[in-house]
Amino acid sequence: MNLRKFFAELKRRNVYKVAIAYGVVAWLLMQIATQVFPFLEIPNWAIRLVIMLIVIGFPIALVIAWAFELTPEGLKRTEVADAAPTRSPAHRAWVYIVIIAGAIAIGLFAIQRFTGRTKVVKQSTVPELSAKSIAVLPFVDLSQAKDQEYFCDGISEEILDALAKVEGLRVVARTSSFSFKGKNADVAEIAQKLNVQNVLEGSLRREGNRIRITAQLINARDGFHIWSDTFERELQSIFAVQDQITRAIVEALKVKLAVAPPARPRPDTEAHDLYLQGLFFSNKSSEEALRKSLDFFQRALQKDPNYAKAWTGTAKAWEWLADAYVKPLEAYPAMKAAASKAIELDETEAEAHCYLGDSKRVLDWDVAGGEAELKRALQLDPNSGTAHFFLALSLSSQGEAASAQAQMKEAVKLDPLSPIIGSFAGIIDLAYGRFDDAIAEGRRTQLLDPNYFYQGSELAAAYRDKGMFAEALELYKKAGEVTGVPQPGLAITYAKMGRRNEAERVFDEVKTFAATHYVAGEAIASICVALKDNDSAFQWLERAYQEHSGSLQGIAVRPEFRPLYSDPRFANLLKRIGLDPTKVLATAKRF
Repeated sequence: MNLRKFFAELKRRNVYKVAIAYGVVAWLLMQIATQVFPFLEIPNWAIRLVIMLIVIGFPIALVIAWAFELTPEGLKRTEVADAAPTRSPAHRAWVYIVIIAGAIAIGLFAIQRFTGRTKVVKQSTVPELSAKSIAVLPFVDLSQAKDQEYFCDGISEEILDALAKVEGLRVVARTSSFSFKGKNADVAEIAQKLNVQNVLEGSLRREGNRIRITAQLINARDGFHIWSDTFERELQSIFAVQDQITRAIVEALKVKLAVAPPARPRPDTEAHDLYLQGLFFSNKSSEEALRKSLDFFQRALQKDPNYAKAWTGTAKAWEWLADAYVKPLEAYPAMKAAASKAIELDETEAEAHCYLGDSKRVLDWDVAGGEAELKRALQLDPNSGTAHFFLALSLSSQGEAASAQAQMKEAVKLDPLSPIIGSFAGIIDLAYGRFDDAIAEGRRTQLLDPNYFYQGSELAAAYRDKGMFAEALELYKKAGEVTGVPQPGLAITYAKMGRRNEAERVFDEVKTFAATHYVAGEAIASICVALKDNDSAFQWLERAYQEHSGSLQGIAVRPEFRPLYSDPRFANLLKRIGLDPTKVLATAKRF
């Protein structure tokens, strides 16, 4: 067989042209199937069917091209078409087909690449991102009644928690990932703000006991989908779906899946639903929402007393109720009991170790024991922003300045859009005399949430300590209006400005409020120090000690208490709350 004549015949019969045109159109169809079908919730099998038909059709198209010719009169056998007077229109027809198909394909590529949810940032503006980094966005509720927000958030958070335990994968914490909820931000913007390369997003529809979940993993650098799938299951299979999504992401990102823990018993389906509702409210900051979360967790435990995550959720709610809304000796024992039960049921509950550690620190003044629990939490979940955050505060109160700053830096990296972590990062900057850094961190927190004032305003404190009294007064007054709580920091600012009468007026307001609401003793003591009444300050500090105030150990680094350093009573108090006064004071005096 003469190969040269064979290839010449292929060319004469337009087989090459058909192959090129088929390839372009096939690529176009595959782009439509893989990029558009998931958004329309067309089942995943339809995508596979399109690809299979395209593959099967290729040899058929080549056979037809060999045997037939497209002419102005229609499709004719090649031998008949050869006898026709001219074939130039047919030649031009093939060219037109290729050009039109190619133009459509290029247009679709451009639209997909440069517009919509997955648009790409110019290469020059994209920072170096780790390929093994991911943010999990809250799934969108597509249920007809729009009443499954808690379920969508819960599923997203559980997938996030599972991924956080994967070795070598950096997972952004929930607070930061969920800050984009309802904002319709594009993937490139999200990736830039969270410093990740990959983003998981999805949707969920629930009708009775049937669920439909669509999930897609997107590379933020180029905007392409790395993986996508749709799952239709009974509600009882939700745990299997979560596992499937987690494993698919791990495989897509080519990271190592850590050794799986022993198989855990699946919780009761109704208990799980109640747990997800509790989880939803536990992520809010108001007392009403936190108490509502406790109710849901309790109802979940009534259905399934051995549900470890529901015990962890209970501990979490008490953690954030403590000091801010509830007296420490009411909240911390309940938190310790719940966290201990969660760990008894499942020792790998990393978050439960965080809450158990904090309860040991506060109830027993056992700083070393609390730190050991936090380190265990980080062994189980290196991506735990909460564990890094708690550990940073513990280390700072012990005089471990460098280690505290390193842990807080890691917490901010894992949860960059968390107002509470940003606020406490400012506290550590302020403790070590970095006023400009504290102000920058405080301003960043204000941008995240202009009305965020957890037990005061750290930005206002930074302004005050730098001598920017007007800015401090304005912010403290705003904090009082937003929270409805008199601000001890406002009294301190007036005292530093020499406006004693106004400082004493605010002091009286704070004491009046404290008669009917819990106010930490050290907060009131800080006003006494500013008014140069050290004896009264120590009386309030003693009260804080007796009440086991959760923030009492912060006096080791708070600038407000530096006038007490030379008083032997201060060193004695540090020792009683589990700190080494020699080490703490030596570190503090360096700043």
